[in-house]
Amino acid sequence: VQLVESGGGLVQPGGSLRLSCKASGFTFSSYAMSWYRQAPGKEREFVADISNFGFTTNYADSVQGRFTITRDNAENTVYLQLNGLRPEDTAVYYCRRARTGPMDYWGKGTLITVSS
Repeated sequence: VQLVESGGGLVQPGGSLRLSCKASGFTFSSYAMSWYRQAPGKEREFVADISNFGFTTNYADSVQGRFTITRDNAENTVYLQLNGLRPEDTAVYYCRRARTGPMDYWGKGTLITVSS
């Protein structure tokens, strides 16, 4: 199993970014997928998740209405569209496969810095 995030970078407050997480090594359409983030000095926190066929999504209150999670099962990729970025959104963003057993699969993360 491999999860590779991309799309992070430096963005001004109010700006937008789109993160991608390319998955391999498993049947992507069989698993829900999630995004988490970890800000400097803070615990890792849930951002959003999406069911295996994309019919159901959930968001943290802090990002509801600003971030959108989607997936393309043909491309084995899950996306996170981030709009209206704020300095407090600065964090490393991680992709995670839904945990169905003892193994817990995460990507290595991609850094977003929101600053003027």
